[in-house]
Amino acid sequence: MKAKITWINGRAFLGESGSGHSVVMDGAPEAGGRNIGVRPMEMLLLGLGGCTAFDVVHILEKSREKVTGVEIELDGTRAAEDPKVFTGVKLTYVFKGKGLKPATVERAVQLSAEKYCSASKMFETTAKLEHAWRIEEA
Repeated sequence: MKAKITWINGRAFLGESGSGHSVVMDGAPEAGGRNIGVRPMEMLLLGLGGCTAFDVVHILEKSREKVTGVEIELDGTRAAEDPKVFTGVKLTYVFKGKGLKPATVERAVQLSAEKYCSASKMFETTAKLEHAWRIEEA
């Protein structure tokens, strides 16, 4: 897996993935940025959310659950001192579907957290991950 970061100007950077996709990252105005893109540390939270979302949807579909929507809210806490690593992240999953089985949903979240999500395993080296979930009938 490869990626490339190119400095645009100020504190703005263009990130290009090996698969050919791009994203603009920028800093807060108080740090010299212009607020034109997502912060790099926010990208890490987005990566964690995307990784586990991929897993849980895949697991639920393989389990023949009628999932119609998944949202994951992530609330990260960072250390006060440099390096300001993540020390905690609460992931709240909201599943939508028809007749979703709570035990199957719980299993999907657990399997992602404990076995499949590479991002979760990296975050766990510095952060306590907390998982909560709920089901909304579609």
